[in-house]
Amino acid sequence: MNTYLKNTFENTGNVSLFTLRFFKEILKPPFQINEFLRQCYAIGYKTLPLVSITGFIMGLVLTIQSRPTLAKFGAESWIPGMVALSLIREIAPVITALICAGRISSGIGAELGSMKVTEQIDAMEVSAINPYNYLVVTRILATTLMVPILVFYADLVGVFGGYVGVNLHGDINMTRYFAQVLESIKFMDILPATIKTFFFGFFIGMIGCYKGFNAARGTASVGIAANEAVVSASLSIFIIDMFAVQLTDILQ
Repeated sequence: MNTYLKNTFENTGNVSLFTLRFFKEILKPPFQINEFLRQCYAIGYKTLPLVSITGFIMGLVLTIQSRPTLAKFGAESWIPGMVALSLIREIAPVITALICAGRISSGIGAELGSMKVTEQIDAMEVSAINPYNYLVVTRILATTLMVPILVFYADLVGVFGGYVGVNLHGDINMTRYFAQVLESIKFMDILPATIKTFFFGFFIGMIGCYKGFNAARGTASVGIAANEAVVSASLSIFIIDMFAVQLTDILQ
């Protein structure tokens, strides 16, 4: 038990120092703009197909599942607003973030872990290149920026999936459907959901970089780093979402 507590406090301290170093290094020139743009492309653009399919299915399934219950009360006209609010407030941000945790955080952990094992990071230090600035700062900034964009895109695709789901058992034109969606959405529905996605992106990048950057020697540590990055990033998403929901409820 004492060993477990010791390891827990030690890991917490190491993560805190790693995070503080990020805020210190981000202010140091030069900023690796080319690497940052490359990471934005790899993290954002290459994740679009998966987010598109997932977002569409979320909206479609939520609409199909909700319709029979609402139909019993004659409230089928509420479907567009209900689906849009559910997606924007909770479902799309969390599911998209979990997808990013599985794809992006594990990829970063495996990539940096492999570089650590093959001593590429040590070689960068010997060559007077700041590996933290080049490898970590650019990836964390890219995830912090791209995850909210991916969530916003998933919202749009999910709402469109809801439109398709409504028309499977009914007939409503797109103009009327999206008018009902916009009528049901308020600014305070979008703002808290958007803010928490920046925290999702930050922790997805931070955890992936920390696990990979601090991987142990040996090829097996690469897989361990990738696995731990996914688990820790997914858990952090649920914890952040829990606090975000509580804070939003208090403010409203």
